[in-house]
Amino acid sequence: MHKPSGTDLLEPRLITAQHAALLVRPGNRVFVGTGCATPRTLVAAIEALPMPIPDVEFVHFITTGAIPHDEAGRATTRYRHRSFFIGSDVRAAVRQGLAEYVPLPISRVPQLFANRRIPVDVALVQVSMPDEFGYVSLGVSVDVVAAAIENARLVIAEINPAMPWTMGESTVHLSRIHHAVRVDVPVTEYVHLPAGEHVVQQIARYIASIIEDGSTLQIGLGRIPNEALAHLQDRKDLGIHSDVVTDAIIPLLEKGILNGRAKSQHRGKIVTSFALGTRRLYDIVDRNPLFSFQPIETVCHPVTIASQHKMVSVTQAFAVDLAGQVCNDQFDGEFYSGLGAQGDFLRGASRSPGGKPIICLASTTDDGGTSRIRPRLLEGEAAGVPRTDVHYVITEYGAAYLFGKSIRERALALIELAHPRYRPWLLEEAKRLGYVAADQTLQTMRSYPVEEERWLALKDGRTVLLRPARASDAPAIRQLFFKLPPGDIYTRFFRRVKSLTQNEVERLCNYDYEDEVGFVAVTGPRENEAIVGQACYFVNPPTNLAETAFLIDPAWQGSGLGSGLQERLAQHARQRGVRGFVAEILPQNARMIALARRGSERVQVHRDADSVHVTTFF
Repeated sequence: MHKPSGTDLLEPRLITAQHAALLVRPGNRVFVGTGCATPRTLVAAIEALPMPIPDVEFVHFITTGAIPHDEAGRATTRYRHRSFFIGSDVRAAVRQGLAEYVPLPISRVPQLFANRRIPVDVALVQVSMPDEFGYVSLGVSVDVVAAAIENARLVIAEINPAMPWTMGESTVHLSRIHHAVRVDVPVTEYVHLPAGEHVVQQIARYIASIIEDGSTLQIGLGRIPNEALAHLQDRKDLGIHSDVVTDAIIPLLEKGILNGRAKSQHRGKIVTSFALGTRRLYDIVDRNPLFSFQPIETVCHPVTIASQHKMVSVTQAFAVDLAGQVCNDQFDGEFYSGLGAQGDFLRGASRSPGGKPIICLASTTDDGGTSRIRPRLLEGEAAGVPRTDVHYVITEYGAAYLFGKSIRERALALIELAHPRYRPWLLEEAKRLGYVAADQTLQTMRSYPVEEERWLALKDGRTVLLRPARASDAPAIRQLFFKLPPGDIYTRFFRRVKSLTQNEVERLCNYDYEDEVGFVAVTGPRENEAIVGQACYFVNPPTNLAETAFLIDPAWQGSGLGSGLQERLAQHARQRGVRGFVAEILPQNARMIALARRGSERVQVHRDADSVHVTTFF
């Protein structure tokens, strides 16, 4: 008995694009395939009909070339559109009232197709050539395409020899496709604009700095998240579990960094739902068992994401307010981008062992005229990510961890991430809103100097991170104070105190980094740091000498932490041209006297009835 081949099954289904267009009926909801697999030939044929089909609505996620435009950039489509994402293809149509935006996590769309809350009458898709068994591959776009095919009354496919055959759950038998149109055109390519700006580069470096070896990554479509991958060249055993992959993964693949060895599920595999890239990426994914393309609802399943080892999600946002609410689908008064899979991955990463949900954004609009960190979201800016789901927020001025923090702590941390031009205004607004105390100050107006961070190995084998102190360190400084025995408190503050006022705490972490400089020694993950040491210096301009002071957790005394902090202060002070350090120490504090004397070969010691004055010259 003759078994039908793929060619045998395909031939009876082949029709022209013009014939296919005539199969769409008045009132139909027509799904259009996603991204670089948008069936542009079929859509163009429907748009070119002599008379538009009445009451037809196109439904789609991300598209390329689905909506025609004139030379002035105005959308010229003759149909209504319903879109789950406002990309460049759809933006003008939305502005002109020809397209509607549906704010919805993309992982929920298949369910709405299935229960016909969003019915699909006709599905237009683009697939590969069939194999000998009669199967075609959905190629670079599985996402919601698989669900549309499953639920559509009529499926019409562009059969494209250029479409790569992707592995995973990406195949469909020709028996599910009613008609096919042969096209022989290159698969659409998507190229991220070069991220050369200092702001983008700096944010990308901050993102990369908190991604650890063995992490599993989800990287969205924004320029900043993709640029962050370029700064992971020194990591080991990274994995991918992401709604989308782009060309940004290629350098890490070529260096063997992206091997998935530490993944808890689909170990050694790159799991994704669609690809937006160039032919170079398409050639890599073609018949490559390293990649597993799966439906969006599978990739975004909350249990699957949460079970990934060290799941990192990076989402680009448009604005964040001082309480931590994030707007990620509106910009400059218009709907822009969409919710996509961001919420699913942020929540999943937050529940992953060692996971890191990251929100990133530039501190201002491109022209610098508006702060993206706002007292409150503006009218019309929705909280696409509620403040309860926000963990890391990163701008070009640093990174803040907000989860579990109070409104006061959040506001202060976010003000430190704002452009210095807007920090005084934000601080005053935070006071007006009652987010921070009326006497709250903020000394520094510069970006957080991540380049000043240093790892210090101690004599007992433990390591600590020495980093510049921030005003938002106040709660951790207070915790350090309460670990000190009465004797240490007396020798540090020259008086017996049982607690510190807020102003006294800020004096230990809120510095202007001009005449006042402070470092802290921290342990633990960035989202739950413990401060085990603090050191600072205060410059006296007339003498250009700086007074120093230290706080060391009793459990870390004798480990070399004090010496490490002193040397770090000295390195910083020498670079700024400070002549030396002055320490005023109680006579009974022999340990601190010895530490001060070790700071230089040129030492002057002066004693009086109350204290020992040690001056070290650089």
